[in-house]
Amino acid sequence: MKRWMVFLVSLSLALSFGSLSAAADKEKLTVYTSMKEVLIGKLRDAFTQKYPNIDFDYYSAGAGKLMAKIAAERQSGKIAADVLWTSEIPDFYQLKNQGLLEKYLSPESSAILSPVKDPEGYFTPARLGTLGIAYNTKKVTDPPKSWQDLPDKRFKDGFGIANPALSGTAMVSLAMIVNNLGWDYIEKLKANGAKMGHGSGQVVDDTASGDLKASIAVDYIVIEKMEKKANIGFMFPQEMLVIPSPVAIIKGTPNVKAAQKFVDFLLSKEGQALIASTGTLPIREGIPLVKGYGLVPPPEAVKRAMKIDYVKMINEKEAIIQKFTNIMRAK
Repeated sequence: MKRWMVFLVSLSLALSFGSLSAAADKEKLTVYTSMKEVLIGKLRDAFTQKYPNIDFDYYSAGAGKLMAKIAAERQSGKIAADVLWTSEIPDFYQLKNQGLLEKYLSPESSAILSPVKDPEGYFTPARLGTLGIAYNTKKVTDPPKSWQDLPDKRFKDGFGIANPALSGTAMVSLAMIVNNLGWDYIEKLKANGAKMGHGSGQVVDDTASGDLKASIAVDYIVIEKMEKKANIGFMFPQEMLVIPSPVAIIKGTPNVKAAQKFVDFLLSKEGQALIASTGTLPIREGIPLVKGYGLVPPPEAVKRAMKIDYVKMINEKEAIIQKFTNIMRAK
């Protein structure tokens, strides 16, 4: 009996130590992202299926909130995120300059198609967000074919642009338009009764409802409306608004190996297929796109992308927002 009790105790201790050892070997990963829940949820499920030994957690919020959270955590002495993934390219240049990003050139990065890259590897584009012109199919019988159509009388008092002070995507797209078409173009839009809306989603909602005739719109937001049979159409002018969404590893993370695995997965064909399935562009060629909505293949989108100097834009951001606001609110 004593021998049997000794055996049971030894077995219990062995199992306990084994469990502790397995728990100790478990990797952790925390991702801060502005991507929509359906996308990051799909990626999490596929990633953890491939790497079951990694505990994957994420915090989803707007890019501005994420940057504020990182700043507060930095002040307290520890940034909880291992990986940051948003569409605010200027933020990544700032974090790089502040020494807060870990250098990592993924083996998958050679396949990337993007108008913006960091050759040093401190951040890597993982998605191509595109913005086009959404229009209400009941209000607009002659859809726009170019940016120059929008100051036309058929869009009188009915064109909307999201507030660049509230939407980072709107801010970058406005900077691109100003850089390529000039402030005179914004003045023409205003003279034709163009309106400044709130967020990127709100101007699309107003276009679908008919409160606006047309608006500058984010690809996946419009596609979601089109899938629900809303009265909305979508087109891309020849000069495209293409905004990459970079991913980066936070400097000093204790989970750098898990973070590298996630970046590799995000850039892989498998990860890019999941990204493309939600109605936006992958950063690789040969990934199937959502069909029937006019999405432009990545190589063509990169070729047609409006040019912008992101580093210069960082210094001009507040001035651009202020000038646009003054124009749009002028009587």
